[in-house]
Amino acid sequence: MVTFIAILFIILAGRLVYFSIFKNGIYEKQVLSQQNYDSVTIPYKRGDILDRNGNTLATSRKLYNLVLEPQNILRTEDTRKEVVAALTKYMKIDKDDLMSYLKENKDSYYSVYKEDLTYNQVSGMKEYMDSDEGENIVGVVFAEKYEREYPNQSLAGHVIGFVSDNSGTGGIEQYYNSTLSGVDGRQYTYLNEELEQDTSVVDPENGKTVVSTIDSNIQKIAEQRLAAFEEEYGSKGSSILVMNPNNGEVYAMASSTSFNLEEPRNEENLLTKYTQSQIDKMSEDEKADAFNEIWRNPIVSNTFEPGSTFKPFTVAAGLEEGILDGDETFVCNGYEQIGSNRIHCSHRSGHGTITLSESISLSCNDAIMQIASKEGKDTFTKYQREFNFGSLTGIDLPGEASAASLLHSADEMQDVDLATSSFGQSFNCSMIQLASAFSSLINGGNYYQPHVVRQLQNDEGEVISNIEPTLVKQTVSKDTSDKLREYMQETVESGTGTRAQLDDYTVGGKTGTAEKIPRSAGTYIVSFCGFAPVEDPQVVVYVVIDEIQKGSQQNTGLAVEMARDVLKGSLEELKVAKSSNK
Repeated sequence: MVTFIAILFIILAGRLVYFSIFKNGIYEKQVLSQQNYDSVTIPYKRGDILDRNGNTLATSRKLYNLVLEPQNILRTEDTRKEVVAALTKYMKIDKDDLMSYLKENKDSYYSVYKEDLTYNQVSGMKEYMDSDEGENIVGVVFAEKYEREYPNQSLAGHVIGFVSDNSGTGGIEQYYNSTLSGVDGRQYTYLNEELEQDTSVVDPENGKTVVSTIDSNIQKIAEQRLAAFEEEYGSKGSSILVMNPNNGEVYAMASSTSFNLEEPRNEENLLTKYTQSQIDKMSEDEKADAFNEIWRNPIVSNTFEPGSTFKPFTVAAGLEEGILDGDETFVCNGYEQIGSNRIHCSHRSGHGTITLSESISLSCNDAIMQIASKEGKDTFTKYQREFNFGSLTGIDLPGEASAASLLHSADEMQDVDLATSSFGQSFNCSMIQLASAFSSLINGGNYYQPHVVRQLQNDEGEVISNIEPTLVKQTVSKDTSDKLREYMQETVESGTGTRAQLDDYTVGGKTGTAEKIPRSAGTYIVSFCGFAPVEDPQVVVYVVIDEIQKGSQQNTGLAVEMARDVLKGSLEELKVAKSSNK
């Protein structure tokens, strides 16, 4: 028995010696080959945002962080000398500073030494490390990253939006965030079966490029004209919207509350809306609210009473239902008595006897109230909704306001509500709602969903998909549309919008003056929605000014003049043929 146990012991000892000596290297290779030695994220490139002509509105620039591994660099004297010599030669790093840093961080395997380096700053070192001469360099890593850039800084800021923590905030950056975003790649470094270092790379998937409908030159025209107005007159807030009435594409959105997309949280941005003394008194929470207000796109997110720019819609409803035929005349004595309420015309002394077209061109509240009374609440509210007031337009931007709760239903509408709603008071809308509805009024009756993106491309510039215009509904007949264009051309030629006339193009449009709530405050919003050429509208320009600071707040002419200038510049930019009858 003792002999048997001794034999087993000898066999066991032999096997242990065999595995520890002869098989140890094989098992070590198998185990180590299955273990990740290192893993580095390769960031994706966020997609670019371009204007309709291919000009860059937003892009991402690759930058590098110089990461050092002091413990590996200091492993041997030869390694240290070689790495330090290369870094001082190819990256112009001060040798003494580098040595001090390595010693202070001698136990670190990952230490960011320099951040946000450009390719030109790192290219020499990277090329050296990739060469046979620099193959022994260890402990030096260039971690890639991307920084969002906006070449035009504040241009079309509310349309573009900006990126915060690699996610879009506002505008296209937010609405198309998942499209612009990609998927990070990874680089794995490990020991293979021969115990040699090997690398495996999973490439990143870059984000898609978004081609917008914005025309940078038209956007600049609108912003420059708006800035000139603010400099001379000032306002509580002013905006300009430029659209293609035939497909819903937005050419420009400009607002007096602009901000620098490169530094959206810079307090200088607040100066477009607040004085320095007001900013100095703000708490941090108040500043945060103020920034959110600056970043808010008023054309999409703010609502207001549109005033007389709504009058063409009231007339259109009457024509479409056969309540009007175009030959009517009305007697304006300066007001309408609605129950106990006397509602005045803009022309207090009265316009006298006027035609249907003059109810628009002269902006007669009295005649418009008479028309709405003939239509009745059911017809009037039906067409408000037919033109999409009170509903979302579906524009591809975040934060759209519907103001649906402020629109009267036929059941709840009182006679006085019908009267005031007929000329654009007692209900709210946004600029994008009115301009989209207005476009259908002049283009033959086709209501298109407004949009700011027209195409998606991959990161090689190949087209993935075209975003075609979306025809939502037919609001009015071509005959009604033709009449309204004629009436609004009269507005510009002999009515309230004469300052909108252009030498080379026929122009139509409608002025608006809305008294704000509370009515007793005597504050006003003035506006003008114009289009050209009248015979074949190619551009709609809508200007809204909230509380003019210098002079009369009811000076609608200032909105008309701005719209005229932007119309002229837009038509020239788009190379629209001049009107033959000019």
